Amino acid sequence: MNYFRRSEIFAALDLGTTNCRLLIARPAGERLRVLDSFSRIVRLGEGLQASGVLGEAAMARTIEALSVCADKLEQRAVTHARFVATEACRRATNCGEFLARVHARTGLDLEIIPTGEEARLALAGCAPLLDPDRPHAIVFDIGGGSTELLWVAVDAGADGGVATEIRDVISLPFGVVSLTERFLPQPGAAFGPAVFDRMVDVVRHSFADFDRDWGIAEQVSAGGVQMLGSSGTVTTLAGMRLGLPRYDRQRVDGTVLDFGDIRLITRRLVGMNALERAREPCIGVMRADLMIAGCAILEAICRTWPVGRLRVADRGVREGILAGLQAATRTGGSDACIRPAALSS
Repeated sequence: MNYFRRSEIFAALDLGTTNCRLLIARPAGERLRVLDSFSRIVRLGEGLQASGVLGEAAMARTIEALSVCADKLEQRAVTHARFVATEACRRATNCGEFLARVHARTGLDLEIIPTGEEARLALAGCAPLLDPDRPHAIVFDIGGGSTELLWVAVDAGADGGVATEIRDVISLPFGVVSLTERFLPQPGAAFGPAVFDRMVDVVRHSFADFDRDWGIAEQVSAGGVQMLGSSGTVTTLAGMRLGLPRYDRQRVDGTVLDFGDIRLITRRLVGMNALERAREPCIGVMRADLMIAGCAILEAICRTWPVGRLRVADRGVREGILAGLQAATRTGGSDACIRPAALSS
């Protein structure tokens, strides 16, 4: 049965500390067909670690990207949407001013979601990549301002898919932007192996209680744990492992990285300067100085829980939002179906 009117168009916008991402899709039976997408590195959280506020240049870059998103929403005649903002907006003391400027310029009303909701949406977007035959999963999302880590029970779903239950979730104040600014306060300075190892130790220490509370290391030793990562760090490493001349989502999403390959690529990146990293086709100038912090967070995860291999997801919060909009529309719900403010009469 087709539960959707032909004219229904869904949209999901995820504004993080580093990226602004939009996904627009139309129902196609039980699935969604992507009509348009947008992703831009805006670095909204630049300088937030030290100042506690969003900087003027960062806000201007972000509002410009959100204006592009608003135009796309109007062009595609979106009917149901949800626009969320995460860690940078949660932490900034001037976030209210920023949200008011966004609405005045674009008509978009951003919803600041708590860490638990961010983790839930990320899992909803990534769940199809999990293996239902392994009962436990470590799922993580390395963001710009924070890292969300989930301990998940996995089983086969009644519809032949994957059923998941979040047993616990933690949000750590370590992301690629915040960790970079903490350990490398001077832009352009070199990291080096010693700084990298200090970053790994700090992040790894923050996992101790989470690991002990759930006995995760013991479950890993027993072989019942899988690992799924959703972040620019893991997708970039996957693109490098595949030797892509330019980033290709279709080739990266769902691929598997062995921990040995992760270590080899990480060591190579740590030995480069920012200019050399910028020349890597899957990294580029805007992310060159952030990759080492992302690799340090990933290294801490891999050392703490030596599963041996990692499934890579180029999907997450946006896909989770779309799944929620689709489900709410199918059942006649309204709480997850928000008409875009920019399109309201």
